[in-house]
Amino acid sequence: MTTALSGLSGLHIGLIGPLPPPSGGMANQTRQLADLLAAAGATVTTVQVNAPYRPRWAGRVPVLRAGFRLLPYLVGLWRAAGQVDIFHVMANSGWSWHLFAAPAVWVARMRGVPVIVNYRGGEAAGFLQRTGLLVRFTMRQTRALVVPSGFLQGVFAQFGMAAGILPNIVDLSRFHPRAPVRAGSPHLVVARNLEPLYDNLTAIRALQTIRASFPQVRLTIAGSGPDEQRLRQSVQDMGLTSVVQFTGRLEHDAMAALYRSADIMLNPSLADNMPNSVLEAWASGVPVVSTNVGGIPYLAQDGVTASLVPPANPAAMAQACLALLSNKTLWQQRAQAGLQEAQRYTWFYVRPVLSDVYRRAIAQPSHWSTGST
Repeated sequence: MTTALSGLSGLHIGLIGPLPPPSGGMANQTRQLADLLAAAGATVTTVQVNAPYRPRWAGRVPVLRAGFRLLPYLVGLWRAAGQVDIFHVMANSGWSWHLFAAPAVWVARMRGVPVIVNYRGGEAAGFLQRTGLLVRFTMRQTRALVVPSGFLQGVFAQFGMAAGILPNIVDLSRFHPRAPVRAGSPHLVVARNLEPLYDNLTAIRALQTIRASFPQVRLTIAGSGPDEQRLRQSVQDMGLTSVVQFTGRLEHDAMAALYRSADIMLNPSLADNMPNSVLEAWASGVPVVSTNVGGIPYLAQDGVTASLVPPANPAAMAQACLALLSNKTLWQQRAQAGLQEAQRYTWFYVRPVLSDVYRRAIAQPSHWSTGST
């Protein structure tokens, strides 16, 4: 293994996390990070936590499928740990932590490989409230804990774990503005999973109010999940079938094209951290109307880079949209502020931060203490 400690070139990094398909926030970030690290001269060995089931039928057996995925995953971790200079573990709450992140930390510990945990997810507080002692015990085996926002940094501090900040990365070569705003048929976009946590119904109800002032307004919901049938039924009951489109999950290029067709991006989430959808909308020159939950106020400034409204409040979301749609100057100011803010989340700014995290983790003496950067 290399002993290079300057920059990323020459490092061999074991990147542990989900990969598309399906596309999603962490999966997209994992794939993007692997590509960026390789382009910077690092060697990347990716260990996928959501690899396809083999044989396929195992994925249809509830208890059995966990073993069919976990055993090959552990073998992959063990092999990778014998090749790399450092493990970079993309981590989340719940069973994802217990089945994938924690085993990666312990395999690295047994193999003597420095490991950093890159934790994300807006529900960390509840998860740590339930399992904080167990998580803290595992985190003592790491060299660093990094999170995307000051919000999560504060959450972990409450449970005695120090964290550095490593922001999400937005790809400006893919997400970029369209031509000047069109008039007459406003297009709203939601880019969250169809799950109760993301409260897509509030966006649909806001649309119903907006139609009174803009009859030609339409809404595209790009995502998939267990709430789809309930949401489709609600759209039908409200008489909005002709103006609401469900696209399912979209791959990156299709998602970028959707943003470029949008006039406003809605984020109705009930809990959040640093959603990629906000960064991507900003980079696409699309004003954002979001709930003010979790890490969102750490990410966006109300009235400057976004309009922030209370959660589960369709009337407030509708009024924020109407203010933008009714005032071209305000719309353009908000779009420009978002474009400027997106620059802070490019690889140009994040690369030296990540390089420093790796350098310091590898350079630490071979002892194991509470994760910090």
